[in-house]
Amino acid sequence: METILIVDDERDIVQMLRRFFERRGYLVLTAGNGEEAIKKAEKKPDLILLDVNMPDMDGFDVCRRIRSFVQAPILFLSARIEESDKLQGFGVGGDDYVVKPFSMEELGARVEAHLRREKRRFGANEVMFDGELSINYTERTVSFRGEPVPLVKKEFDIVEFLSRHVGQVFDKERIYEEAWNYEGEGDSAIVTEYIRRVRQKLAAVTDKVYIETVWGVGYKWVK
Repeated sequence: METILIVDDERDIVQMLRRFFERRGYLVLTAGNGEEAIKKAEKKPDLILLDVNMPDMDGFDVCRRIRSFVQAPILFLSARIEESDKLQGFGVGGDDYVVKPFSMEELGARVEAHLRREKRRFGANEVMFDGELSINYTERTVSFRGEPVPLVKKEFDIVEFLSRHVGQVFDKERIYEEAWNYEGEGDSAIVTEYIRRVRQKLAAVTDKVYIETVWGVGYKWVK
């Protein structure tokens, strides 16, 4: 049985989400504030639904503090609709950003999609490119000539998807669908920003280009 941690300071929302996911067969943990969320996260839930707007410690701060020991998908729940808020959420290690009010069925579909993706990661292996760049899909690490390339979770998701399909060109919408694991209209600005960050981190250790822009189409992992 998969475990979901629900974090929100509004009790009515917590109870509504708890009933919904328990009916779907999940084991549900709950927390009403940031400090409690950090303690519950130590129980290693399979996925975390994390409210952004909480007093004392908001969801972004909670995510920053637990990402060092939590590998599970983190889905932010927030009434903030600005693109800058979404980018901040992904930047601190979030995997998805769901705007309130939301459809319970849509949220349930997003949760299922993220959990399916986590299952597909088991049994992955390590691949070497040009004999210098190593990607370990099991440990979710990237290194160049033994030097670690520190990618956050979403950055690695993009690298994983592109590098597993060497030479294939994907548009931003497809990359968004794969990396954020939910079908729908892709957020081009977010994909562009994350690829920029990946390139910047790779450029710090090598002059080689691994992600190439195909103008007017999208991106590809260079053969």
